[in-house]
Amino acid sequence: MILVVGANGMLGRDLMPLLGDRGRGVDIDGIDITSLESVERVLTAVRPSVVINCAAYTDVDGCESNQETAMRVNGEGVGHLAMASRTIGARLVQISSDYVFDGSKGTPYLEDDAPNPLSVYGESKLAGEMNAAVNPDHLIVRTQWLYGLHGKNFVETMLRLGSERDELSVVDDQVGSPTWTVDLAHAVVALLEKGCRGVYHAANEGYCSWNDFARAIFQEAGMAVKVTAMTTEQLNRPARRPLYSTLDCGKLARDGGYRPQPWRDALRSYLKLRK
Repeated sequence: MILVVGANGMLGRDLMPLLGDRGRGVDIDGIDITSLESVERVLTAVRPSVVINCAAYTDVDGCESNQETAMRVNGEGVGHLAMASRTIGARLVQISSDYVFDGSKGTPYLEDDAPNPLSVYGESKLAGEMNAAVNPDHLIVRTQWLYGLHGKNFVETMLRLGSERDELSVVDDQVGSPTWTVDLAHAVVALLEKGCRGVYHAANEGYCSWNDFARAIFQEAGMAVKVTAMTTEQLNRPARRPLYSTLDCGKLARDGGYRPQPWRDALRSYLKLRK
């Protein structure tokens, strides 16, 4: 049996249907990952063979002013899951982020490239990766720029703002791969079914800037919204972002036998589904 922690979140809700009868979900009302006692109680009672952790504090700018909470959830919470899952002999799957990198490499990041987070969020996700390794039977899946039907995301923000305004400014100097949670869920399941361990990257194929992504959203949605360019410096957000954090997903294709679809195709499928 596979236990999904954070089952009511954006990724968790797309994972559960794929797992079918094998899956069982628990969320914040049933488990507190910041409490080792809570984690041990749930895992000992359920005794899953795999624990997939989709729970996280994902407010990147909020993490800057709530460093203790970010570390407690994204770092220490993963450590609790690692210890408890190791005790019962379960594999731990930890969902991580491109924000563990500084974006200065200039080419897509490989799994063994050295992390160098720029923000508290990135630091907390890297701490989570390190703590996940407390359980030798672990799988770390790094992803980026997530959107899905069951949570706040960039696509929905653009569609909302585009319905209110004729023109929007969006940063054009941050580059990555927009990733649909459905495709990420398929990647996680593929890696599990192949018995993969260690670190893997999983994102939709291809890359673009946030500005390119916004333009594509409006084009696919048939909305006449002018998208102008601005820089990350002009946006002036509290947390520093990696400027080029594209992930190389070749290892996922080789070992997991799964290649996520191009990001624009995924966006098109998402927009059709949300209607």
